[in-house]
Amino acid sequence: MSKPEDEAARVFKSAPFAKAAKKALIKDEELCEAIGEVLKGQCDDLGGGVYKKRLNKNRHRSIVLSKGRGLWICEYLFAKKDRDNIDNNELEGFRKLAKAFGAVTDKQLSKLLADKYLTEICNGDKAKV
Repeated sequence: MSKPEDEAARVFKSAPFAKAAKKALIKDEELCEAIGEVLKGQCDDLGGGVYKKRLNKNRHRSIVLSKGRGLWICEYLFAKKDRDNIDNNELEGFRKLAKAFGAVTDKQLSKLLADKYLTEICNGDKAKV
């Protein structure tokens, strides 16, 4: 895993992910629990800071991004019944996005939060919900 051991994990969901999660009835508590499992290696590491995690009793798949700094972004959600996996072009796009999130400054992160593109859902073990 790419998470630095000395930093608490901060978990965010993107606006599109939040909309899809709401529709799928996936609560923030489940997402925070899932990231805890990702940190333990209980996920599919797709490389380049991209992880696939099963959610909602294995009915949905989430794409989670993290490229250092202890920031974890729930970026994409899809139903297992709708598709098996993401394609190679999507994977490359997610790798580029993970790299960009890994380089984001605190000021840029604050702007993403203020613009409501990202919502912080947990910080370490403390859920924001």
